[in-house]
Amino acid sequence: MSDRVDINRLLVEMRSLKAQTQVFNKPQGLAAKDIAPGAVHPGQSVGKSEAPSSFGNLMQKAIDKVNETQQVSATKAQAYTQGNPNVDITDVMIASQKAEVSFQAMVQVRNKLIEAYREVMNMPL
Repeated sequence: MSDRVDINRLLVEMRSLKAQTQVFNKPQGLAAKDIAPGAVHPGQSVGKSEAPSSFGNLMQKAIDKVNETQQVSATKAQAYTQGNPNVDITDVMIASQKAEVSFQAMVQVRNKLIEAYREVMNMPL
């Protein structure tokens, strides 16, 4: 039964991705057990240093993470299409969905930043 999707693994990966996309605030009603281990919590520093990261550094790290997720997805898809027996179709699909969700989240963040920039630029002095 190795062809069947391991539901627990899928749920853990989905929760991890959800936690990674919610860097700035934790949704109400989400229990601590639902947050993936190693996820960034509100008020927690993203970098290893104790100094607060600049917004630019935070955005660069997020973009790098999205790129890494897309590279992993492409690598798994290529390995599967080449017939690698160690790559399961469920892993390919999960990686593909992770890449898609992370990219869409990044696009939404970009759109909000552009909207905020336009609002600031249109403010009367």
